[in-house]
Amino acid sequence: MNTRFGVLGPVVAWSQGADVDLKGPRHREVLARLIVARGRVVPVRRIVADLWESPPDGAVVAVRTFVAALRRALEPDRAPRSAATLLVTEGPGYALRATADAVDAWRFAAGVEAAGRAAPAEALPLLDAALALWRGPAYADFAAAAWAAPERTRLTELRLTAVERRAEALLALGRPADAVPDLDAHVAEHPWREDAWRLLALALYRSGRQADALDVLRRARSLLGDQLGVDPGPRLRQLETDLLRQQLPVDAVGRVWADAAAAYDQTVAAGAPGRLESTVGLLRVLALTGGHGLAAAQEQRVAAVAAAEQLGDPELTARVIGSYDVPGVWTRSDHPDRSARVVAAAERTLAALPPPAPPATRARLLATVAMESRGSGSPRPAEAAAEAERIARRLHDPALLAFALNATFLQTFQRAGLAPSRDAIGAELVTLASAQGLPEVEILGRLVRMQARAALGDFAAADEHAAAADELGRRHERPLVDVFTRWYRAVRLASVGGAAAAGDAEAAYRAAAARLEGAGMPGLERGLLPLALLCLRVWHDRPLVFADDTDWGPYAPWVRPLLLVTRGRRDDAAAALRVVPEPPRDLLLEATWCLTGRAALAVGDHALAARARAALAPAAGELAGAGSGVLTAGPVASHLAALDDGLSAAGR
Repeated sequence: MNTRFGVLGPVVAWSQGADVDLKGPRHREVLARLIVARGRVVPVRRIVADLWESPPDGAVVAVRTFVAALRRALEPDRAPRSAATLLVTEGPGYALRATADAVDAWRFAAGVEAAGRAAPAEALPLLDAALALWRGPAYADFAAAAWAAPERTRLTELRLTAVERRAEALLALGRPADAVPDLDAHVAEHPWREDAWRLLALALYRSGRQADALDVLRRARSLLGDQLGVDPGPRLRQLETDLLRQQLPVDAVGRVWADAAAAYDQTVAAGAPGRLESTVGLLRVLALTGGHGLAAAQEQRVAAVAAAEQLGDPELTARVIGSYDVPGVWTRSDHPDRSARVVAAAERTLAALPPPAPPATRARLLATVAMESRGSGSPRPAEAAAEAERIARRLHDPALLAFALNATFLQTFQRAGLAPSRDAIGAELVTLASAQGLPEVEILGRLVRMQARAALGDFAAADEHAAAADELGRRHERPLVDVFTRWYRAVRLASVGGAAAAGDAEAAYRAAAARLEGAGMPGLERGLLPLALLCLRVWHDRPLVFADDTDWGPYAPWVRPLLLVTRGRRDDAAAALRVVPEPPRDLLLEATWCLTGRAALAVGDHALAARARAALAPAAGELAGAGSGVLTAGPVASHLAALDDGLSAAGR
């Protein structure tokens, strides 16, 4: 049962989208007191002392009655006399075992924290989502309760900080006018917030309202002096001086953008074919911002390709398709249906290109076919990548070669054990990028080498490439880099720390998964966290305990047989293995073969176990799955040994 709790306003609970009846105010107060404890046990006598200034006779019994009623409300389907799993009894008291995303205040704090680490374009939607969780004052029912005061104060202060961070993000994104209304209300309600006054004045000034900006600073000076008896701080004073001297530039970037966009609209006709090429260039930049930008770029790209085809000009269509050379390091498509449409359009355009078309145009279409056919079992994508690479090398075109090498990388999964080949591709990308000043290409090369060196157990080199990628990502505002390097560091912890660090590795995986939310990469996100935890537990022979409703995403076919075995359902596991598809040719090839081989041994499917052994043999010196940079099932050699022992015992 998916139960959520709200404390950013009156204390409430929801289950399956409906309100949970929490009974009376004392019941809600017990629940709220346990939420404040963040999963820690609160002794019954502490609860009694918090609920009553002068506890009545029978207060302890009353608390137990409140807890029993809450349990019935929160877990209505729990069998009689079975142990509670949400509001549990432990030692001298009670604890609420809610998940990290079950309480709105916890999600709010996590969102604000994530926004503090993110670039402005990514921080803004995080802050919008976090602030939208507020329904009123925190713990509104218990404003006078001493136990709630510290948490109410903390959350209120964090909310004020979030409002100001949101304004900073809008200013950084060249949207000062959008920041003004909320800041105006913010300073009216909280006149002691000097940074809010500063941001409001700055937003007004950058909106071309210099007189209003100066008036805001004078109001701030007056209110701070009248109400608090203090002078404005140095940042506020300096801003006022800069405005008076006109030494603070108006938002030059925003103005240049607006002027250029206006000139483009006036000069280039609305239906001009050139607009499509310009649009794709913008979408390419948008995709590199990650999050909503990536999702929007992927969607609009398909529309741009369809519009180009309707114009009936194959060379224009080829340029529209091929200019979207966004680097790709993950081998599963975010949107397979969209990718298939792009591939089909690229193939049609290749067939329609006239003979005089530039070879580079053809090469970009071929690279696109390979890029958008990730994990395919067909030979066509690999052949297309190889041809694109040959053309690029012949033309001595660095940007085209980088695109073709990226396509080649995504097709180097014909068999297990190809980490050295991918490492060589990554090395060439880094060298090419360094010589030509191509930061996105260098980031790609560093991430490819990070993955490959991890597969080979060379974590010293992998660390260097991860650090270099992070630095490039910060310098060039590429927030998605951190997604991959964070997962890599969880893999490193799992690989280097061994069984003793398994608990810490699981925590690191969970933290990395939280960073994936809103990153705009569903092909990476769905099912990845449980798969990483499963592989870690298989490696260290830990119990494979997962909830029945765990979303395994696209990995379910290779996970299900092993889970059925652990639950004693050998016949069902054997049936599932009889129809299990060949593991996809992608970054998780070795890991999924390891899971399949283990399940095959357990049910006595020796033919499939032998196939798994043959598939894994070329990767005997690698760490299973570590080449993905997101998980590992341990040394391939240990899985081969287990398969050898099982097959030998069966006389195979």
